[in-house]
Amino acid sequence: MVQLSLKPESTTPQPLVETVTLDVQGMKCAGCVSAVEKQLTQQSGVVSACVNLMTEVAVINYEPQTVQAETLAEKLTKIGFTSDIRTSQTLTPQQIHFNQSQRREAEARQQKINLITAAILLIFSALGHLEHFGGPTLPIISSLGFHWGLATMALLIPGREVIIDGWRALSHGMANMNTLVGLGTLSAYITSCVAFLFPILGWECFFDEPVMLLGFILLGRTLEKQARNRASSALEALIALQPSLARLVGDPFSEDSSSIEIPVEQVRVGEYVKILPGEKIPVDGEIITGKTAIDESLVTGESLPIAKNPGDRAIAGTLNHSGVITLKTTEVGEDTTLAQIIASVETAQTRKAPIQQLADTVAGYFAYGVMVLASLTFLFWYIFGTHWYPQVLNLDSLGMSSSPLLLSLKLAIAVLVIACPCALGLATPTAILVGTSMGSERGLLIKGGDVLEKVHQLEGVIFDKTGTLTVGHPTVTDCISWGDIKPESLLQLAATVESGTNHPLGLAILEKAQQQELPLLSARDFYTEAGSGVQAQVEGKMVWLGNQRWLEDQGLSLDKNHDKLIGSLNRAGKTVVYLGIEGSIQGVLALKDNLRTDAQKTVSKLQKRGLEVILLTGDHPEVAQAIASQVGITQVLAEIPPSGKAAVVEELQKSKKVAMVGDGINDAPALAQADLGISLQGATEVAMETADIVLMSNQLWDVITAMDLSLGTFRKIRQNLMWALGYNTFAIPMAAGVLLPSLGLMLSPAMAAGFMAFSSVTVVTNSLLLRYRKFGLIKSTLI
Repeated sequence: MVQLSLKPESTTPQPLVETVTLDVQGMKCAGCVSAVEKQLTQQSGVVSACVNLMTEVAVINYEPQTVQAETLAEKLTKIGFTSDIRTSQTLTPQQIHFNQSQRREAEARQQKINLITAAILLIFSALGHLEHFGGPTLPIISSLGFHWGLATMALLIPGREVIIDGWRALSHGMANMNTLVGLGTLSAYITSCVAFLFPILGWECFFDEPVMLLGFILLGRTLEKQARNRASSALEALIALQPSLARLVGDPFSEDSSSIEIPVEQVRVGEYVKILPGEKIPVDGEIITGKTAIDESLVTGESLPIAKNPGDRAIAGTLNHSGVITLKTTEVGEDTTLAQIIASVETAQTRKAPIQQLADTVAGYFAYGVMVLASLTFLFWYIFGTHWYPQVLNLDSLGMSSSPLLLSLKLAIAVLVIACPCALGLATPTAILVGTSMGSERGLLIKGGDVLEKVHQLEGVIFDKTGTLTVGHPTVTDCISWGDIKPESLLQLAATVESGTNHPLGLAILEKAQQQELPLLSARDFYTEAGSGVQAQVEGKMVWLGNQRWLEDQGLSLDKNHDKLIGSLNRAGKTVVYLGIEGSIQGVLALKDNLRTDAQKTVSKLQKRGLEVILLTGDHPEVAQAIASQVGITQVLAEIPPSGKAAVVEELQKSKKVAMVGDGINDAPALAQADLGISLQGATEVAMETADIVLMSNQLWDVITAMDLSLGTFRKIRQNLMWALGYNTFAIPMAAGVLLPSLGLMLSPAMAAGFMAFSSVTVVTNSLLLRYRKFGLIKSTLI
């Protein structure tokens, strides 16, 4: 007899994918962003790459067995984008922030030197042209040789980095803003040098153009950089919250216990940390000794200090106001709430909105398109324009030469310089940076630019009941038994069965039993059916506790004589829990969870905005209807178990875009399924994983604030893109000389540089104006 063995099916193992963050220097515009992403994604082993101009980081998903992160960093460095791996395993957020601050300070110093140099050159250049405005002719300063020297110094000192970077980018097939500025500057300089060395040609020298062009460019970039730093100030303040040292104590209950200060990253879970009044809390922990008030405003957005007692939770980075307290450390390092908030905000600022991905794609080809337009401008005016419109060569009021070559060249240079991919590239990330930073200040974690686009598409909002519309802390109001069992015994049995769970209803039953000083009985074989009930062997008897449907599924039946009683409890908005012993239901416990004080106001505001509001709960229909009627909700979906909520959301999505608001615990699948998941900070880890927006302050009205902030930020993105696209649509034709034949108007290269710098600064400044809006009151209409 031959025994045949089945050959196991061959499965192709999925390659391991890791994520690395690179700090990338040298990106000037959206073209640079596109170039960096292209270089990374072309590398074998890179799954995806997301690059952010504002935060100057690249987040890369890659296969470590195919390519190393060091190789990717070296590749970018070789093509002019100096890159370093951000090693979060060895550096704290504070250390990363310190390194970034040092780098920014060094860049700012160099930028200031270049700007001062350019300003001095601009002043001397202006003094040399006083005679053109009716002033005196200054000796030496008014000579062409002196202006040649100024232009040469402008190229060698402030312009050197621009020209080198522009050439490097062009040589690697990644033309950027510096390429355009470098081409324009060198064209003006070389043409002027030819005219200076060969005066017989009769050409005009315009050495002032390279000087003024570089001066305006550097001024614009300095203003832009300062504005960008202001945009990221909120996140930097968040990073700076956590202190660097912690005061470690041995015995928290001993007055003689000595303390020692150690670096906060060396504190371990379970150790005790003492915090004095006025000090920041270094770790997440549970208060063991002492009472105080803690200012949590920069973490949760709560403006008033919160009273804290032993047993309460304290969050790293918050400020201890009044009393001396001792914490038992529960989370350290990357596991603290503050670290998770920082990571969430940084991730949000890196994640791109779809509208930004389109802008970056356009910007990747922008520089080449502008070079083509500049070439066409030159050819048109040199070959056709000056012949069709000869009058443009005699516009003395514009100070023009009669040379067709010089006129054509000036117009081509103006086209090169005035085109601004910077504005296009900054339009979205600046607004997202400001919006997400403002959110973190107010205790709102908005997880990315793609989330912002979802908010304005919403047509409906689904609310969970327990812990969302209600406070999530129910209390036992009635304990009703029938038969031989007493109400106290019923409560004691229920508390014993619930002692094996951590459900809010179970905790309320246990709390009630403790208030009546009822001891727990001996029990074993605990079993929990999520969303339905629990069972256990209590002193040799099988006891069930749960909803009616589940108990009936277990073979227990309810006497119809009690239906009227149960109905009255449900209509009062109370949740009824049934207790069964040895095959029969012996009584019920009624629990009530009070509404949040801002629930009705929040629902009403959403409905006024035209959004359909739906209540989704696993509770009894009459209980759900009672709650819904109090807040003004007409559409109720009741008796939906946690496992079925995601399916209900999916069904609703067939007809509308919906948001799901839940507490982030049982609602995780539904939060993930919804077009937009909003979680109250009930369970930080789960909420961070599944929701698109997390309300750290645990206030329901923040649903409105979060939506308004998202809508306001998206409005700024649209405004910025409209400006950037509109600017280039009108500015490039003007620079190309469209108005020259009819109105005699043209832009000199220097004027073009000024307009280009103004465009970038305008976009960043418009994003910063978002900080002065009062959210919670903004109309939801978009331009």
